[in-house]
Amino acid sequence: MTNKKKRLPALFSKLTKDLFSSYRNPSLAMKELKMDRHAEPDCDDVVAHAYGGTFVFGGLSDIVSVNPIYVQDVASGDAVQWIFAKLYDFSRNGNLVVQPWSLAAEPLKISDLGKTYTVKLKEYARWSDGRPVTADDVIFTFETLRNPLSGSPANMDFEKIVDMEKLDLHTVRIILREPYSPFQYALATELLPCHVLKDVHPEKLHRHPYGLDPRQTVTNGPWRWRGYQRNRYLLFEADPDYWGPRPHLSKVIYKIYTDVGAQVKALAKGEIDFIIGVPAEAIRPILFSYYNDDIEFYAAPGPQYEILGLNHNPDHFKERWIPWSTPKTRQAMVYALNRQAMIEKVLFGRGRILNSPFLPGTWYDPGDSAVSHPYDPKKAVALLREDGWETGKDGILVKNGHRFSFELQYHELQEIGAAMIQRYFRTVGIEVNLKAMDFSKWVEQHLNPGKFEAVLVGQVQTSLDPDQEIFLASKSVPPNGGNFLWYKNPDLDEILRRGNTEMNPKKRAEIYKEAASILSTDLPCIFLYQYDTFMAINKRIKFEAKDRPEARLANGYFYHAIRWWVDD
Repeated sequence: MTNKKKRLPALFSKLTKDLFSSYRNPSLAMKELKMDRHAEPDCDDVVAHAYGGTFVFGGLSDIVSVNPIYVQDVASGDAVQWIFAKLYDFSRNGNLVVQPWSLAAEPLKISDLGKTYTVKLKEYARWSDGRPVTADDVIFTFETLRNPLSGSPANMDFEKIVDMEKLDLHTVRIILREPYSPFQYALATELLPCHVLKDVHPEKLHRHPYGLDPRQTVTNGPWRWRGYQRNRYLLFEADPDYWGPRPHLSKVIYKIYTDVGAQVKALAKGEIDFIIGVPAEAIRPILFSYYNDDIEFYAAPGPQYEILGLNHNPDHFKERWIPWSTPKTRQAMVYALNRQAMIEKVLFGRGRILNSPFLPGTWYDPGDSAVSHPYDPKKAVALLREDGWETGKDGILVKNGHRFSFELQYHELQEIGAAMIQRYFRTVGIEVNLKAMDFSKWVEQHLNPGKFEAVLVGQVQTSLDPDQEIFLASKSVPPNGGNFLWYKNPDLDEILRRGNTEMNPKKRAEIYKEAASILSTDLPCIFLYQYDTFMAINKRIKFEAKDRPEARLANGYFYHAIRWWVDD
């Protein structure tokens, strides 16, 4: 492998011209992930490639747990991809499919107007301890997920189950109390081993060694979890007794770095093969300080977006007073932010302004139904005045004796965006106190329970379904779900409920236009921008076109990784 440092200035000039113009013109991107508009190739049509070799990818945080019913953070989600099989998988276009490595033996059967689902498992699927994967595992997993005592953030996806019937050793019939459109996508999930965990009380499962200790974590995927050193690495090795198609990579290592600079340097030096979510500002050192022409970059619109999360629970504020308690103030806050400038600065143009959580280009894209609030600081000031804010002696707004001052939590990769938010708000009289957080502790101790005043955080849409109940419904506030903003709006609750019980996609799309209208005016949070999935990978890691990374899917950067191979 070549590692060319300090190349000629002419080369730097060409590289930077091509790279940074690609941020503004997607057609010039380093290597765009073209969206496949054709049918997906038959996954059984396997071309022979080498077996063996090690794939090393890097990240900035340790896992919280690889127990799949508790996964919310990126590191844990990435680890799960290697060691667990899913019941069903997603196609490149986001449809539910059965792959040779899926636990399901045949496509999902939906009947009774969307209330009955029949799942049939492969009879030869096995856990890593040799026990078969059975209908008992499906029933146990879903019962655990829907049990509020387990504290799973995915509880809402399974709460509508009223009965599960074991038809035979490998077949389960699931009955819902009412039609629930997102349920089929929830079945693209991992299972728990009933024979291992059935005697663990649901309240104790979250702290159980299963998911934390490789020796006690029985899995069913192509690789086994063989090693773990906290805050340093996780090691996965190909399971010689794996029941599915043999993976080409014999070892997969996840290395954990303390900062972006160390991670980028490791990539450029060939110590790791892959980085996901490379921040745009980290590209410069790769090009200028550690240039390595063995590295290839990929970028395309992904299922993730950034929000400025506003807490609506007075218990998390000094004196129990929330500065953005009215929609008018929240609208003023959006007008005060130059989101396009943030996209240019933070993402080098690789993003799109977002006005609701319903992503552009999807079948449920609300279009103009999502109200836009373009950058207009004068309008922001006028709205704040109308809402009772006055300028204090120190230039900070005051209302009812309270200063408009709050703490904004963020993690390392968001430093530039957080500083821009602070600066924009200061120009209209809002004081922002920045607080950088340790990501590994931040998620569990602050984000999940909603213990913050405001937070700059990315959201990932784990499927292509528009369901937002787990994030925005009143019933989903901690510890019941993922509504860490503590936002409650009965009108929105009813719209989201209607959207999830409607089985016709066209009618659902119209319902989500209503939801977008409310969300973009009432503003439970400030929707900033959708941003690209951005990754860098060493060219020694090979894959066919049909198995390339897929930006539109959550964890799609490891799409079909069971068929990747190493070319050393």
